[in-house]
Amino acid sequence: MLSSRNFWPPRNFGALNAELNAFETARFVVLPAPYDATTTWRGGTRDGPQAIIDASMNMELFDVELQREICVCGIHTTDEIEPVAKSPEAMAVHVTEVVGEVLFAGKVPVLLGGEHSLTFGAVCAALKLDLAGPLSVLQLDAHTDLRESYGGSRFGHGSVARRMSELPGIEIVQAGLRSTSADEYASVPTNVRQLWCEDMLRDFDGAVETIVESLAPDVYITFDVDVCDPSWMPDTGTPEPGGLSYYQVRDILRAVCARRRVIGIDCVELLGGHPASAFAVARLLYKTMGYLSR
Repeated sequence: MLSSRNFWPPRNFGALNAELNAFETARFVVLPAPYDATTTWRGGTRDGPQAIIDASMNMELFDVELQREICVCGIHTTDEIEPVAKSPEAMAVHVTEVVGEVLFAGKVPVLLGGEHSLTFGAVCAALKLDLAGPLSVLQLDAHTDLRESYGGSRFGHGSVARRMSELPGIEIVQAGLRSTSADEYASVPTNVRQLWCEDMLRDFDGAVETIVESLAPDVYITFDVDVCDPSWMPDTGTPEPGGLSYYQVRDILRAVCARRRVIGIDCVELLGGHPASAFAVARLLYKTMGYLSR
């Protein structure tokens, strides 16, 4: 007689059991957002969230650096955020509502994109919190994303930093940059600080210190995977030569989490076709949860 027991583990971040995945007791809430509407070169970011979750299910939950299983703090994975096809503005409103519910439940949202336009909605949700001062957005990215519009949209992935810079009480620190347009280069908003990757690599420890000191006490982190060197992170729609190593991204995340209050984090622009890329992202997000739950 066949057993009724399900062989496969739960399909959530880390393949956690019901106790560790419970929303009520979780410190972190993983929100998959398979949205891919305004990308303009290689599409496929709609597959990124599930690729990250699938990779995390094959990840050792014990972290050697932190000497513990990070998941004991509780990591809940929600159902996928249903895409809104009307416009990226409408999708941003939807993301604001969903992420806001997580924030006001006292938990840390971990948004899995999808394309970078999703970040605008998450940052709008963070601004609804009772913050003591400005909110800093740490944007780890190869591109400045400061276009007034791109591909006919003012809210697409190429304009996300421009739209965020227009929000009241926002300061943006962009790190790992390697590409921009002439218009963006000539019109950087006063509330945006830029650290170019080549300069960072000349004195990386000093660059990390500059990043942390440039951030307000409250921080939202947006991690566009194209900030990474495409030799180890090839699975993105707009890969740029050069970039940060795995350990350099990790060190930035560790320093910011240790010295600032991180309200939420997202990871965007992963295509989802290269298992090694998805696994690296899953590991970095898991370690970030560990830094925030010490």
